[in-house]
Amino acid sequence: MIYTSILAMIGLVVGLVAVASNPSPYFAAFGLVVSSVCSCWMLAEFGVSFLSLVLLLIYLGGMLVVFAYSASLAAEPYPEAWGSWSVLIYTCFYLVMLIGGYFLFECSGDVKFLFSGLSLGFGIIVSDWGGVGDMYLSANVFLIISGWVLLLTLFVVLEITRGMKRGALRAV
Repeated sequence: MIYTSILAMIGLVVGLVAVASNPSPYFAAFGLVVSSVCSCWMLAEFGVSFLSLVLLLIYLGGMLVVFAYSASLAAEPYPEAWGSWSVLIYTCFYLVMLIGGYFLFECSGDVKFLFSGLSLGFGIIVSDWGGVGDMYLSANVFLIISGWVLLLTLFVVLEITRGMKRGALRAV
């Protein structure tokens, strides 16, 4: 279990570096998918399987919308791919910064403490579904505010992509 968790952590870091270092939305979308799958994989290994599934569905749906908008606005005939020098320089820079931060904050390589309190049994399922109930019971104000923020975000994105009062029919 520890080896699969380390693999998920490495996939998460590699996906985030791929998103941060790639200026083209066509190729950075793959890194975003990898990082979201690995983060939901980590949540599932910690025993929060329902929340992991819900977040994965929300991530993939949201990323599909964001990728469609960014791909329609960034009409490059020759986008920068993984093999270009600028992407390689950014990737090396971010990896050096990650390794420097690892040594700066004196992180230990031992991740066994993360999994010491886990038990495989009925308690995980109860806490997982109990968290969903708490989300609707005690966090109702947060859900209402989140709904209004998402509605505002929808109007902002529609206003940005509207263009010169021609809607989606404008030439990019």
